[in-house]
Amino acid sequence: MEDSVFEISAKMVTVEVVDEKTGQMYRRQLPIDYYENANCLRLQGENLDGSFSQLVFYTARGLERIQDLIGHGPDEDSCGTH
Repeated sequence: MEDSVFEISAKMVTVEVVDEKTGQMYRRQLPIDYYENANCLRLQGENLDGSFSQLVFYTARGLERIQDLIGHGPDEDSCGTH
């Protein structure tokens, strides 16, 4: 992400795939809520029965922060104890 952009969000995503057999490209717009920041990328939508569903992909930084929050991080301050 660019330095001046801290988060990205959208109500629609575009998925682009190339078929393995034919090599043909397909593009679809899907009603999926998209959210991204330095810690994670989150996709939210409805599953087949219409109930809420989400996928969250954490960055390395996001995983480190989660480990710190649940008490599994290092025992020293990463900011130099200031």
